Amino acid sequence: MYLGIDLGTSEVKALVIDEQGETVATHSAPLTIQRPKAHWSEQSPQAWWEATNYLIEALREKCADHWSAIKAIGLSGQMHGAVLLDEQDEVIRPAILWNDTRCHEECAELEAAAPELHRVAGNLAMPGFTAPKLIWVRKHEPQNFARIHTVLLPKDYLRLKMTGQKISDMSDSAGTLWLDVAKRDWSDSLLDKCQLTRAQMPKLVEGCDISATLSDDIAQKWGLSPSVIVAGGGGDNAVSAIGVGAVNPGDAFISLGTSGVLFVVNEQYRPAPESAVHAFCHVLPKRWHQMSVMLSAASCLQWFCRIIGMTEVALLEEIEQLSDEQKSTAPLFLPYLSGERTPHNDPKATGLFHGMTHSTNRALLGYAVIEGVSFGVADGLRVLIESGTDIEQCSLVGGGARSPFWAQLLADTLSLPIITHKGGETGGALGAARLACLAAGKDLEAVCKKPQVHRIYQPDSARQTILNQRYASFRALYQNDLALRS
Repeated sequence: MYLGIDLGTSEVKALVIDEQGETVATHSAPLTIQRPKAHWSEQSPQAWWEATNYLIEALREKCADHWSAIKAIGLSGQMHGAVLLDEQDEVIRPAILWNDTRCHEECAELEAAAPELHRVAGNLAMPGFTAPKLIWVRKHEPQNFARIHTVLLPKDYLRLKMTGQKISDMSDSAGTLWLDVAKRDWSDSLLDKCQLTRAQMPKLVEGCDISATLSDDIAQKWGLSPSVIVAGGGGDNAVSAIGVGAVNPGDAFISLGTSGVLFVVNEQYRPAPESAVHAFCHVLPKRWHQMSVMLSAASCLQWFCRIIGMTEVALLEEIEQLSDEQKSTAPLFLPYLSGERTPHNDPKATGLFHGMTHSTNRALLGYAVIEGVSFGVADGLRVLIESGTDIEQCSLVGGGARSPFWAQLLADTLSLPIITHKGGETGGALGAARLACLAAGKDLEAVCKKPQVHRIYQPDSARQTILNQRYASFRALYQNDLALRS
C-alpha cells in the first residue's frame, strides 16, 4: 500500500491506496491559522507534526493488519510558507503562510534589486511567495534572520521530522522565487538578493523520485519498516494534478476550493509574469505548468452563506430557480475578498456588489457571487491564451465541482467543455499517494490515469452572448474600482 499526506492550510489529510490505486482509508485533522496582526497569517510547524502523528495513528487503526504493507509515502503541501530553522533544526518563529500579505513593500524591493527575477523565476514578486517574506524578516526581525540556518517549505518540514533529511522538490521550490525554473536548480543570484545562500536551502529532487527513507525512530513509532521510502512530493496544485491525471502537455483542470486555480501542463518552461500567470515546475521531470490563481473562489460563496445564514446547498437550489432573464439583470460581484493575483497582482483589491435594486434578493446576490468567481476564472483563461497556451477542455475539482449549475456556468462562461469525475478522491492526498507509487517504481501511465468521467458540460451558445456582455462589464467594474482607489 501507499500513503499520501497533504498538508493544507485548514487541515492535514492522509490517504492510503492499494496496488490497484483504490482508496483503502482516509482521515483528516483540522488546523487553525493565527493572525496576530493585520495582514499576518501564521501557523506552528509543531501543530502540523502533531496532526500528522494523529493521522498516522488513526490510519494505522483503520488499516489494522494491513498497515505494514505500506511501501512508500508521498507528500503534498501548501506552497510558499517560510519555515525558519536554527543550527539545531529548531523552529525560530511561526511559519509565515502563503496568504500572509505583510511583505508588499518587500516585493517592490526584490523586483528592483533583481532585474533577472521574471526571466529566471518565471513569476512576479507577490506577497504570497517565500523570498519577500525573508526580506521582511531581515528588516523587521533581524535577530531571527541572523539565526537562520535552513529555510524549508511546509511539507518539507514534515519530511525532516520523518526522515531527518532536508530535501525539497522542484514544483514546491519554484514557488519560492529562488529557483531557476528552467534549469530546475537554485539560483545563487536570486538567493544573494535576499542575503541567503545555497547552503541554507534543502537538496532538490524530482517529485516522483525517492528523497529519503523513514528514520529508525519514526519507523518504529509509526509501526512501519525503516525501508519505507518518501517521495519528493510537491506543491499542492501540482500534486493535485497527479490526482486528476493532468500529466501530459495540454491537460488542464480548474480547482474551486478556498482559492481558485486554472492549471495547465506544459512541455517547456513558459513564463508570462506580465499577466501575473505563475510558471512552475511540475512534479514530473521535463514538465512544467502554468497557473492562473484567484485568492478567493468557493470561499466567496461560503462567506455569503455565512452572512445570510443559509447553507450552500439551500442557496444553490434557490439560484437554480432563477430565469435567464433574472440572471441577466443580477448585480455584478468582484470576488476579491483577499486581494487578487492573476491577472491583477493587486493585494489591495476588495470584494464588491454593483447594481442592486429593491428587487434584488438573496438568490440574485448568490448568483452574482458564483458568476463573479466564474468571471475571475475567465480572466485567468484569457491571459493564459494570450501567453500562447491552448486549452481544449478542463476537468473541475474542489468543492465547486459538486454543483452541476456552477459547472454549466463555467462551461458557458469559458466556452470550454467542463468535465466532472465520478466519486473517489482527486486532490492532493491522492496525488501524494500516487507519487509514492511512482517513487516505488510503478509505471506513470498505470498510476496516473484520469478518474472516470461523471459528466461533460458543453457550452450553451444561447447563454454566451449575455455572459460575454456581463463579463465585459465585470472587467470595467474592476478598472473603475481601481481608479477610485488610486
